Amino acid sequence: MKMELNMQTSLDRIVIDPNICNGIPIIKGTRISVTTILEYLKAGDTADDILSQYPGLEYDDISACYELAIRMASSSFHVQPIAVG
Repeated sequence: MKMELNMQTSLDRIVIDPNICNGIPIIKGTRISVTTILEYLKAGDTADDILSQYPGLEYDDISACYELAIRMASSSFHVQPIAVG
């Protein structure tokens, strides 16, 4: 199967809870971080590879990880200088 990036995927599949995995974004109902999924993809794994390693996941979970990354990269950030001294 081939995964298609669906921008309609709801970010409801991603949760951030300070009591789970130190508050990093994870796939809802798991302890699998968005970062873990993105690292697999960066390393060249396909969605099918990831789904075979994590059979509880669905294509929409991987799509939601992409969506979160895209939204984060599209955001504006204000960086405050740190006073040294």
